[in-house]
Amino acid sequence: MKKFCNATNLKLFAIVLMVFDHIHQMFVPLGAPVWLTYLGRPVFPILLFLAADSFHYTHDRKAYLRRLLLGSWVMTISSFVLQNLLPNKEIVLMNNAFSTFFVAGLYMCFWDRFTAGIHEKSTKKIVTAVLLCFVPILMAAPLFAVAQLSFRPAVSPFAIRALAMAALLVPNVLTVEGGFAMMALGTAFYIFRKRRWAQVGVLLALSALVYVRGGGFQWMMAFAAIPMVLYNGEKGRGLKRFFYIFYPVHIWVLYVAATLLMTA
Repeated sequence: MKKFCNATNLKLFAIVLMVFDHIHQMFVPLGAPVWLTYLGRPVFPILLFLAADSFHYTHDRKAYLRRLLLGSWVMTISSFVLQNLLPNKEIVLMNNAFSTFFVAGLYMCFWDRFTAGIHEKSTKKIVTAVLLCFVPILMAAPLFAVAQLSFRPAVSPFAIRALAMAALLVPNVLTVEGGFAMMALGTAFYIFRKRRWAQVGVLLALSALVYVRGGGFQWMMAFAAIPMVLYNGEKGRGLKRFFYIFYPVHIWVLYVAATLLMTA
């Protein structure tokens, strides 16, 4: 089979589908057709697949993770401010793929440390890698603390909102966009990076599980297998900065447009 899709082409393809999906998200109260979100189901797997590949080749993984964490903070804070300046009860801005990529990136680092420990026969590296896997789970602790405080009448609603906002700035396996499944899928893509059919198998297995458990039309993410198979492993032009900017901006623009149309 001829593989003719490089990373840039796949990323642009995913971005187009993502726009359709977010048009549905923002304009569904105005009658946006459901098929728009069908088109968006393969987006997350495609981008996670590309992230797993690029993470392997990046020269500075710490810088890569810092960019994702910064993007997650900017997305969370800006969306919070926008919703307060221009409230819309019909739409909730919970989009923050940066957090998912960040947590998945942490697990990719942990996997590398684990495999290095096996190759070097280092018990210390193996044990620390396993223990580090619990870090993204423990990072959800601030949210549980806020939940407990919310039941105390002495704590003002403003303080609860401020604390909740601060807690959401800490990416964890419970609050990342797409949930634990997408984070695990991105990690699996990295583990099987050199085995394309294993990657596709994991995606199809997860899609089948979602279908059997009645997960609506999320099973359609299985169609991401097609561009994955056609990926030739080449970078292309990259357009790294474009994605970092386009992703949050297009969501905010669509939110503002939908809100203004609803209130017109």
